[in-house]
Amino acid sequence: MPAVSAVPHRAPLLAPDEPPPVELFNGAGRAGVLLVCDHASPRVPRMLGQLGLPPAAFGRHIAWDIGAADVARQLATALDAPLVLSGYSRLVIDLNRRLGDPTSIPAMSDGTAVPANRVITADEARARAAALFDPYHQTVAEVIGGFAARQVVPAIVSIHSCTPVFKGFERPWHIGVLWNRDPRLAVPLIERLGAMGDIAVGDNQPYSARDGHGHTVAEHAERGGLPHVLLEVRQDLIDTHQGAARWADALHRALAPLLADPALHRVKVY
Repeated sequence: MPAVSAVPHRAPLLAPDEPPPVELFNGAGRAGVLLVCDHASPRVPRMLGQLGLPPAAFGRHIAWDIGAADVARQLATALDAPLVLSGYSRLVIDLNRRLGDPTSIPAMSDGTAVPANRVITADEARARAAALFDPYHQTVAEVIGGFAARQVVPAIVSIHSCTPVFKGFERPWHIGVLWNRDPRLAVPLIERLGAMGDIAVGDNQPYSARDGHGHTVAEHAERGGLPHVLLEVRQDLIDTHQGAARWADALHRALAPLLADPALHRVKVY
């Protein structure tokens, strides 16, 4: 089994006995790819209680990407890749949004009001960023720096999940492959997944990487010319360990040959 290490970043929002804000899984992985999972946990710092929400809210997609962490860990193991996972809920601060974006600390999420986020002072926003946002993105940057020290250009794969129904619309896609300008990984991945025969693949569906809302891939991969892709697996397909295992296996079979191509691992800004 790959080693799991907690990255010791701390800030006043978190008590010393609380879990760390970011987890580095299989940090010694040797594959030329870094996996990231921005919405891996529904946890909330003790100091913030439950953000004024009932406990049931934290079993919903508004709090985290259900199944994404399980898929990401199993895929990281199969690929022998390092994986960076968030430690706390996106309702506290969304790690895949730029700081200051209206959805960074959401007062409303999918029709649900978040009482503790209605009025946030600048100091409170900075405390959340210092505790959770900064350590996560510092860890991603540090792992990428480790690749650079080995003269490896890594691919970046961001693992998310999406709901099967949104605003009454039943999403027909099993997985969405999101990309902006760099086609090197996304386009052949769409082809390989589609060729499996039983997978409905959305090209920039159900969201688009071209809408400017994402932060992690844009900041750590796109800006520096690293090959990358963001994946949205439908959560009803991965909300069990067995379902996550099936999807991790499918993604491993689709990604491994692409990642093995030396031509992919070059810096190119589109």
